[in-house]
Amino acid sequence: MNALLRPVVAVRLGALLGFLAVSLGAFGAHGLKERLTQTPRGLEYWDTATHYALAHAVALIALGALAERAARPVAAGRAALAWFAGVTVFSGTLMAMALGAPKVLGAITPLGGLALLAGWALAGLSTLPPRRG
Repeated sequence: MNALLRPVVAVRLGALLGFLAVSLGAFGAHGLKERLTQTPRGLEYWDTATHYALAHAVALIALGALAERAARPVAAGRAALAWFAGVTVFSGTLMAMALGAPKVLGAITPLGGLALLAGWALAGLSTLPPRRG
C-alpha cells in the first residue's frame, strides 16, 4: 500500500474529521445558531454536514483499523481518500451555504456525495479476494 494510504493515515483523517464534526456541530448549535437561523435551511444544512462528517469519521477509523487485513488494501486506501474528499466537499459546501454562501454552491455538493458513495463501494471492494490468473 502506498505510504499516503497507510492505515494509520485513515485513522488520523478519521480523528481529524471527528474532532471537526463535534466542534463545528457544537459551535453551530451554540455560537452560530442565530446566524444559521437567518439563512433558509441554514440549521438543517449545518446539522446534515456535521452528521455526515461524524459518520464518515467513524467509518475512516474503522477502515484504518481493519485495512491491514483487507484483501485489497489499495481499495481500502482509496476508500479512505474518497471519504475524506467527499466529506470535505459535501459538508464544506453545505456549511458554506448555511453561512450564506451563494446557493449555486449546491451544484457542487452532490460531487461530494458521489465521492462518499465511491468510498463505500471501494470499502466493500477491499474485502473481495484478488482476482486470480
